Amino acid sequence: MLHVDPIFLAAPAAPQLTAGLPGPGGASVLAAEGALPPFSVTSVVTEARLDNWLAVVLVLAAGLYLYGVNRLRVRGDRWPVARTVFFLGPGLGGIASVTLTGLGAYDTTLLSVHMVQHMVLSMVSPIFLALGAPVTLALRTLPTSPRKRLLAVVHSRIARIYSFPLVAFAIFVVNPFALYFTDLYRYTLEHGWAHELVHAHFIMTGCVFFWPLLGLDPLPGRWPHPARALLMLLSVPFHTVLGLTIMQSSTLFGGDWYPSLGLSWADPREDQVLAGGILWAGGEFVSVTMLAVLVVQWMRHAEREARRVDRELDRQEARQRATEATG
Repeated sequence: MLHVDPIFLAAPAAPQLTAGLPGPGGASVLAAEGALPPFSVTSVVTEARLDNWLAVVLVLAAGLYLYGVNRLRVRGDRWPVARTVFFLGPGLGGIASVTLTGLGAYDTTLLSVHMVQHMVLSMVSPIFLALGAPVTLALRTLPTSPRKRLLAVVHSRIARIYSFPLVAFAIFVVNPFALYFTDLYRYTLEHGWAHELVHAHFIMTGCVFFWPLLGLDPLPGRWPHPARALLMLLSVPFHTVLGLTIMQSSTLFGGDWYPSLGLSWADPREDQVLAGGILWAGGEFVSVTMLAVLVVQWMRHAEREARRVDRELDRQEARQRATEATG
């Protein structure tokens, strides 16, 4: 006897919505057709996909970073292990955990899963990529000509504009509102290439914001630590406002996209409330944690500066005593 899945009967409009939606490894298409099983810890593993361009980019980035670390080791230079762990683990690994695993398969099926992606790609991974100091590593390992070109890019006018903290802050704050409160979000659900572009945009936005604040690489126009801490503090209420707005909104994000999937195991309105809560709580936690990290960096910088001043005073006293002895 022919078996017909009741999910397909409940969502006859879903196949029309999938046109032109070639998500990574076909995951987004499966999600739109209702073929994915109920979201669970098991499905995060079983629905993982490694057959897309992002997997290649992440492997390539990790390989280049390890190659640079190995070059330093071969010539006898040291590179902090913590930087390598930060860059490869929560940095590149964080991106992989929300895009190549089953989370990536459900990112057009559940707004809450998409919001987890948003948090990791724009707020978690960029922080650890910055703490990995890849630009510094490249400057220490590249040959003369490529190193000069990289320095030219770092100190270019475009880099100065986008790395200026106020500009980066404005981009970081405005982008989510422009995405979720316009028709742009629905467009990214319907078109796989736009959805992938949003992922890349999240990463770039996070890097632009966090690199000048927390990063260890040499960047032009970096603010002193008190100003950086103040800017991080100003970002805290932004996530509260955005998260609460999403939770209290009577309009479903993406229009009828989520209801049209006809998933018996997910309620779009309840999932949207959960998504807003994730953004609210996650944003608060990351912002407050990063504020604490900035304060620690500020204290360590003050200690290094005090030691530097003490050494300079000691050298001046030594020169003065030498002058008096010879006189």
